Amino acid sequence: MPGEMLVWVIGCVVFVLIEAATPCLVSIWFSGGCVAGFVAQLCGAPFWLQCLLFFVVSVGLLFCLRPFLRKYVNPKKQATNVQSLIGKTAIVTERIDNLHGEGAVKVGGIPWSARSADETVIPPDTQVTIVRIEGVKAIVEPLKAPAKTN
Repeated sequence: MPGEMLVWVIGCVVFVLIEAATPCLVSIWFSGGCVAGFVAQLCGAPFWLQCLLFFVVSVGLLFCLRPFLRKYVNPKKQATNVQSLIGKTAIVTERIDNLHGEGAVKVGGIPWSARSADETVIPPDTQVTIVRIEGVKAIVEPLKAPAKTN
């Protein structure tokens, strides 16, 4: 039955080409299933058994090896903890003026370029709160003074 053999060979090649085009570790497992179907065909197994082996081997490879190999094929991006700066208090070291594109703050001993959240000019030595990070700039607003109680 050369037709069945051709199905497995073409299937294997197609799945390898798809994986090469989109390296997401999804279709490569089906090429392993095609190899299992091909070997079963060489051993004289009926086509239904070849298809069953294709399915079982493909799903087995997908669920057993994919999580392990994702760590090596698609390494995670390095976390920078920049989001941990949001809500922290900083000191203005250079006047913040969005119109002129200037301003800097120091938070935790590290200088950051800064911009005002509400377009106001903030003088040096003012305490500010970081409300968000946009690229390499800290977006800040003046620290609100606690309300006085009588």
